Amino acid sequence: MAGVAAHSGFKGDPWGRLQRTSHFLAVTTFGTAEDAEAMVRRIRAVHATVVGAAPDGRPYAASDPHLLRWVHVAEVDSFLAAHQRYGAAPLDAAGRDGYVADTARVAEALGVVDPPRTEAELRAALEEYRPELASTPEAREAARFILLNPPLPLLARGPYAAIAAAAVALLPRWARRPLRIPRLPLTEAVAMRAAGVVITRTIRWAMSPPR
Repeated sequence: MAGVAAHSGFKGDPWGRLQRTSHFLAVTTFGTAEDAEAMVRRIRAVHATVVGAAPDGRPYAASDPHLLRWVHVAEVDSFLAAHQRYGAAPLDAAGRDGYVADTARVAEALGVVDPPRTEAELRAALEEYRPELASTPEAREAARFILLNPPLPLLARGPYAAIAAAAVALLPRWARRPLRIPRLPLTEAVAMRAAGVVITRTIRWAMSPPR
């Protein structure tokens, strides 16, 4: 998060940052092998420039395989959880293992060492990192910005709040507590989940090609 705060500029252009990440995912998931390899080379070149030190003095580098692996397992776990709860066709056990294995190919190309290849390995990897995780001002500030202060017009804030709440509801308790995100079990089980279903169905409808 120190690297994000110092290098990403996400506050100045959060939607551009999201678009670039989405483009990377789209190309490496659905593009040709050549396009995916070119995209990976560009990302690795960017990572090579992201180096520095956290406020407590710890050095960081975006190309550090250990840090890359954490980003990978957290990202894949989040995508899988979101699909299982809000996707049109949740995956069975074999499908979930297949998804984790497919994402491992891209992770290795980016420099991740020994990425998980099954859902069980993904869960184990998350547990391995938990003792290292800690709350930092940069992490809490990013969470507040994304959840409470997104640069959006007034009319867009309602749907965005529903998406943000649905995303927060997917987080395990151990991930929320350090970020000081409250847990509301009944509200999340009823209102937030229902809102997430409505919003994701609306997005799927809006993005479906005309028949």
